Amino acid sequence: MTDSPAALREAHHADVSGGWLRPAVFGAMDGLVTNIALIAGVGGGGVAPRSVVLTGAAGLVAGAISMGLGEYTSVKSANEQVANEVAKERRELERHPEAEARELATAWANRGLPRELADQVAHALRANPEEALRIHVREELGVDPDDQPSPWTAAFSSLLCFSVGAFVPLLTYVLGFTSLGLALAVGGLGLFVAGAIVARFTNRRWWLSGGRQLLLGAAATGVTYLVGKLIGVSGALG
Repeated sequence: MTDSPAALREAHHADVSGGWLRPAVFGAMDGLVTNIALIAGVGGGGVAPRSVVLTGAAGLVAGAISMGLGEYTSVKSANEQVANEVAKERRELERHPEAEARELATAWANRGLPRELADQVAHALRANPEEALRIHVREELGVDPDDQPSPWTAAFSSLLCFSVGAFVPLLTYVLGFTSLGLALAVGGLGLFVAGAIVARFTNRRWWLSGGRQLLLGAAATGVTYLVGKLIGVSGALG
């Protein structure tokens, strides 16, 4: 037996529920923007290159840990909330199976399924309580109880990608260059490349995605540079 064209296409779909892409993208972009802006701020204030490296390294470590912990906690909490709602739905199915079946049939009928057929299918599901629970949770909560993202995957994706992103604007200083402009240029290139890579997963134009990230990062960098410049000038005058 050969697979249908629809089944073959299904095998080529990206994994949108694994929980790694969103924290990875968020971590990389946050690492880039945070450290580019941080370096621009202290560099604009006129600190020595060694202090720029120290500030950037501290921002990398603190930010990566914060991102990892934040992602783990948020995904874990969301999964626990889903589990709590699934438990509620299980109790409802045990206590009021008839009413739950009618509710499910009504939802299907509202989408265009003939009412008689909707009733038949909804009541047939009662013979398989676990499958009935999965269907009810998908219909009422819009989630798949058996396919929740991993908090560990989210945490490590975010931590690792933040670290990589935050290291990019530090690269020139680590290599011995002391030009703030060069560091910011490399950071801007990193933003553009990161945005272009994301376009690979979203089927968007790579140059638009890269340009968007570059513009957003440039705006944040410009603000922090001006703040650093003003504080540096004020400190010198004081």
